[in-house]
Amino acid sequence: MAGNNSHYVYGMHAVQAVLEREPELVSQVWIENSRRDAKAKKVLQLAHDANIKPERVKTDVLNKLVGESANHQGVVALSKDVPAGNEKDLKQLIDKLDVPAFLLILDGVQDPHNLGACLRTADAAGVHAVIAPKDKASGLTSVVRKVACGAAETVPFIQVTNLARTMRDLQQSGVWMIGTSLETDQDLYQADLTGPLALVLGAEGKGLRRLTAENCDALVKLPMLGTVQSLNVSVSAGVCLYEAVRQRTAVR
Repeated sequence: MAGNNSHYVYGMHAVQAVLEREPELVSQVWIENSRRDAKAKKVLQLAHDANIKPERVKTDVLNKLVGESANHQGVVALSKDVPAGNEKDLKQLIDKLDVPAFLLILDGVQDPHNLGACLRTADAAGVHAVIAPKDKASGLTSVVRKVACGAAETVPFIQVTNLARTMRDLQQSGVWMIGTSLETDQDLYQADLTGPLALVLGAEGKGLRRLTAENCDALVKLPMLGTVQSLNVSVSAGVCLYEAVRQRTAVR
């Protein structure tokens, strides 16, 4: 059962992803008796390839493992934790890059669904690491891993003690800090996102903290043409990341 150094991965995409990418982390797989479809067969095959004997169980067993409210889709795996990185890991990652750094900084995102969605989009956009503070922010929970659909195992997630200091250290390494804020006149699409870059997004509803905003090299806003005044942080992250992808692809 899950302990201090392990967690449950649940949902077809998430379990498949960890079996494909980190099979050595998985020690047990449970699958619902009634799941006989192609997706279930794929998970079963991956488990067998990893020398794991899946256990066929009733739905009630899965519900007890991860909770009745969890959308486990008939499959749960027990996996060792992939620990978050730290400031030292981030420095090593930056030093090893042979392309301009592309980072996502999340300032106090507490909703695990939002963090999971941000990780998933970061993976799709080719982000080198997602950085967040240790305090008052979500870590890599089971919910995060489920929503991330495997991205929690592929995108380095760095938790730092002092976010402002980390931003200054990155600036010393030549990384440009672009934060999002409603308190600016510069449009996202006016910003140059082609060089070493960290996109900095704030928490749900609150935006960037004052000190975080002050440590940004520039602030940009997303055009809001309707009646709503702001977007969910994971949606904003997707818009910003893919504008950066567009610009970075165009200059190759």
